[in-house]
Amino acid sequence: MRIAIISDIHANLEALTTALEIIEKRDITEIICLGDIVGYGANPNECMELVLRHTSSIVLGNHDEAAVNLAAAEYFNPYARIAAEWTNSILTERNKEILSRSPYLIERHDILFVHASPYQPEWWYYILSPANAQKNFHYFKQSLCFVGHSHVPAVYCEDDRTTVVSKEKRFIVNVGSIGQPRDHVPKLSFGIFDTGTWRYENIRASYDITTAANKIYDAGLPSVLAERLYEGK
Repeated sequence: MRIAIISDIHANLEALTTALEIIEKRDITEIICLGDIVGYGANPNECMELVLRHTSSIVLGNHDEAAVNLAAAEYFNPYARIAAEWTNSILTERNKEILSRSPYLIERHDILFVHASPYQPEWWYYILSPANAQKNFHYFKQSLCFVGHSHVPAVYCEDDRTTVVSKEKRFIVNVGSIGQPRDHVPKLSFGIFDTGTWRYENIRASYDITTAANKIYDAGLPSVLAERLYEGK
């Protein structure tokens, strides 16, 4: 079985559409979304509809939570808080209900799927370094854990050395962000995993950033949310 793992779409319809076009050509059995479908970008409802149509499972992200419950945006930076308030104002009631019922984590095929981290997933801790990852290995029992949240693709092994996913060792894999990469590479990022061979591949691809950015400007959202798309940060 080949699984596509997408995360941190952030209402970027152009990036999501491109990712789904790639996935359609890659003999994928199912798509799992690690959350943050909304927030920052200008097409939250459209992205929700595509995710619901194409994915088998969704876990809750912190921006998804904030779009449903604005109190959860209190710790956001000002730009993210403005985006959360705007998203809340235009998100359909149906989409809010779906997000409100999304779980913090799911388990399939001896794999854990979570938005931020296995350690207290509801508190949205980041895994940004091998040291962060090592702490988190104590909080899940599966062989493999897929995460998003940091928007930076990475592979962490329990032995703190290995960088290629294999069945023999335990790993935490960050699939990166579809809609707002932050590793200074503006290309969208997601993962493909084969449960038979235990092979993982990180996919990077260009998309129509100009259209996505112009939509953010037109919506009256903070301009920094558009400008960062060009720089991947």
